[in-house]
Amino acid sequence: MTPEELRKLAESQEEARPEPRHRIKICVAAGCLSAGSDRVREALQNEITQRRLEGECEVKGVGCLGLCTAGPLMLVEPDGVMYQNVTETDAADIVQSLGKKPVERLVCPADMSFFTKQYKIVLENSGVIDPEKIEDYIARDGYTALARVLEDMSPQDVIDEITRSGLRGRGGAGYPTGLKWSTVAKAGGSRKFVICNADEGDPGAFMDRSVLESDPHRVLEGMAIAAYAVGASQGYLYVRAEYPLAVKRLRTAIRQAERLGLLGNNICGTTFSFHVDIRLGAGAFVCGEETALIASIEGKRGQPRPRPPYPAEYGLWGYPTLINNVETFANVAPIIRNGGDWFASIGTEKSKGTKVFALAGRVKNTGLIEVPMGITLREIIFDIGGGIPDGHQFKAVQTGGPSGGCIPEQYLDMPVDYESLAKVGSIMGSGGMIVMDETSCMVDVAKFFMDFCVSESCGKCVPCRVGTAQMYHLLDKITSGQATMDDLALLEELCDMVKYTSLCGLGQTAPNPVLSTLQYFRDEYIAHIVDKQCPAGVCQMRH
Repeated sequence: MTPEELRKLAESQEEARPEPRHRIKICVAAGCLSAGSDRVREALQNEITQRRLEGECEVKGVGCLGLCTAGPLMLVEPDGVMYQNVTETDAADIVQSLGKKPVERLVCPADMSFFTKQYKIVLENSGVIDPEKIEDYIARDGYTALARVLEDMSPQDVIDEITRSGLRGRGGAGYPTGLKWSTVAKAGGSRKFVICNADEGDPGAFMDRSVLESDPHRVLEGMAIAAYAVGASQGYLYVRAEYPLAVKRLRTAIRQAERLGLLGNNICGTTFSFHVDIRLGAGAFVCGEETALIASIEGKRGQPRPRPPYPAEYGLWGYPTLINNVETFANVAPIIRNGGDWFASIGTEKSKGTKVFALAGRVKNTGLIEVPMGITLREIIFDIGGGIPDGHQFKAVQTGGPSGGCIPEQYLDMPVDYESLAKVGSIMGSGGMIVMDETSCMVDVAKFFMDFCVSESCGKCVPCRVGTAQMYHLLDKITSGQATMDDLALLEELCDMVKYTSLCGLGQTAPNPVLSTLQYFRDEYIAHIVDKQCPAGVCQMRH
């Protein structure tokens, strides 16, 4: 199937049904569904039926519109009106207003900085297409990149284009994607595998979940292009079982793509075949580490193993394996469509393209955002995020989940890229961004993340299994007012030991929240130990 044939398919699907005068697009991603968007959708449909407007108005479920704090969200076309915080009782007023004056009490300004300051590549279809209809994806140039690759490009051409783009892995470490693909392509072996890591376990992170719920075909297309480039014929999507909606839509997408010959045997009428299966993770954070993930797919306990050998040479069942995360694969098709140079023109010298963040915590506009690399933290938090609510003051922002660090106010004008975050003791991570104000105790924050790491440690290596537990014990002593300065010195010593001797990334990065809060908020640790007081009034002293 050529790109032209794909476009004709999409057009024929659209021609088969009459174009409605009005289209109401309502978010049916998990965030808005939890706020009742399914009930709103049903109420709208009932209102349209009662008014006998079925041919004139269509209610369409779409993916995440981004501004989760204002959900349920909906977009009315062609009026160009966005509504926020909609309930079932608003259905009659919304339908009655179609083509007329909008319902003012519900209007969400489309010109607010939350929307205008974003640059969408990964999320370009989110909130636009129905995630359960492949025709919608194809109508937005979906699978044209795959068709072009199979028709006009060699595997090396694809790798060269990805390399030229400067795309780096969006799963946390930022490893150059083109280099990883090239390594797998050059590896010997009778079989190769492609794995999409959708085991998103960071507290406060929901980027991958939203992409899978809103635009699943984009990830499948990226995986298929990667498989062609490295010589793989089998792929696995490793998804958290706690993401049932994402899993449901992925299964639907796989069936649809197979039916149209875009996955499976002889894709697009060529000799290239690629099959995709889903594997559900049981919720272990450590399975986000690639060797632990591989063990889990193989049916073993999810525990990491020493590297080298790396999965690119010795991966799933001993065969060369390419592992990238959801966002990395979601960038592939746009790069092929628009060229590596186009992608490389966005972002900074060493951090190209855009980054999707889950903006959460003490910020007015929580939700899913996509911004160009190099944007400042101040722009994200105060322009896009709308600042700190209730008149409170900004204190810190935590990036990178349990593996990241807490960044203080003095670095608000720092560009957000891999190198800058590393310099201040944090990491990009998969994209979680939690904002804190003066009501947060930074020692308690470090304790929270250490508690998470203790419970999520697989227990295979002593530094992580025992070290994180001892670090948590010391943090608990500090927050309860029972610690001494000797305990603080021991905590710092343990941080170094765990960081440099743990087997995998979980243990190696577990001390980061402690180290960063010690670096920038050491006075709070001292206050707990010497003055037996919590400056934020959070911790309960037991002295």
